[in-house]
Amino acid sequence: MSKSGPIVEDAAEVPEAQGLRHRRIRSFVTRAGRTSPAQQRARDTLGERYVLPVTPGFLNSAAVFGRASPVVLEIGFGMGAATAVIAASRRDVDFLGIEVHAPGVGALLKMMGEQDLTNLRIVEHDAVEVIEQMIAPASLAGLHVYFPDPWHKARHNKRRLIQPAFVATLASRLATGGYLHCATDWEEYAAQMLEVLQAEPSLANTSDAYATPDNPIVTRPVTKFETRGKKLGHGVWDLVFVKCAA
Repeated sequence: MSKSGPIVEDAAEVPEAQGLRHRRIRSFVTRAGRTSPAQQRARDTLGERYVLPVTPGFLNSAAVFGRASPVVLEIGFGMGAATAVIAASRRDVDFLGIEVHAPGVGALLKMMGEQDLTNLRIVEHDAVEVIEQMIAPASLAGLHVYFPDPWHKARHNKRRLIQPAFVATLASRLATGGYLHCATDWEEYAAQMLEVLQAEPSLANTSDAYATPDNPIVTRPVTKFETRGKKLGHGVWDLVFVKCAA
């Protein structure tokens, strides 16, 4: 099931974050939730090391991770369980996760400490602003967008993350051969994603339409939202596109 929560209607309601320019229309929601004592301890002990400051200017991934490795970025990792599994299984790759849900950040930090996931960093801020202002063009080996909020009501469709302008920005941040992997449990949103991604000239679909679970480019663990959705009879649609040579 896709993530949900109370709507943040105006960027003016969100505190200024160290100089980044704020958009007015938000594609994310701030969800109610209490940070547990264990999550808070993880934030207190590991936050300074693994949560990156939100500042203008492109990140230097080699300086951040202390090595020159491929970087994969995930937008909206929720409580971080799938993110931790992926990072643990691909320790030769560096991962950057973006999330605004404080308990989720704490939960992922806790797993990072328990599993010694030194190849993972977190940015606790709006993903669109981070992508636009902190991620350099052609710097990413991959992008994960798993179960973004589908904004079911037609009047809220403009808030959906996968829109033509933002997809163009995402594509510009991918290196040639880099991939964009999206997943949703909302069929109408899957159809929109497919239409938008196919219309981006710098991206090519790896399948005729939707990706199959054995897609050779990338696989992902089953997420909490996917499990919950399947119990409710929902389908799941994956889309994997790659950045074409200029």
